[in-house]
Amino acid sequence: MEVILLENIKNLGNIGDVVNVKRGHGRNFLIKYGKALKASKENIEFVQKKKTELNEKNTTLKKNAKKIHEIINKKKYKFSKLAKDNDELYGSIKPKDISKIIEETDKIEIKPSQIDLSSEINKVGNYNSKINLHAEIIATIHIEVVKQEEKK
Repeated sequence: MEVILLENIKNLGNIGDVVNVKRGHGRNFLIKYGKALKASKENIEFVQKKKTELNEKNTTLKKNAKKIHEIINKKKYKFSKLAKDNDELYGSIKPKDISKIIEETDKIEIKPSQIDLSSEINKVGNYNSKINLHAEIIATIHIEVVKQEEKK
């Protein structure tokens, strides 16, 4: 399926590029979330006319991403969870939990889909996670998981 991009997308292309993607990715993600249009003669002409406006919008998004990057990059977030004797957690820490703690701590809204966990967080310890703030800006946060003391 050919689509024309309305924003810069990492590993795919830049604004105005016509790219070939799998049908499901194009329909269920790119087009659904306004990141691309189905490639047709009319849509290609439309995007060429709107390209400067789209580039300005992209620049604004990039500036906002840089501000967020300055706040959260290299920051440590601490989770206290119940764990077994072998330090395995009762339930792992998900991107949703991480976005919630960032919002509570720094008043910054990060979507769980922006959080890239390199491995599942299901044990006590230290982890790193990447947060995709923009196609060109990625922040790295540190996650510390400690064993929560059981109440007796």
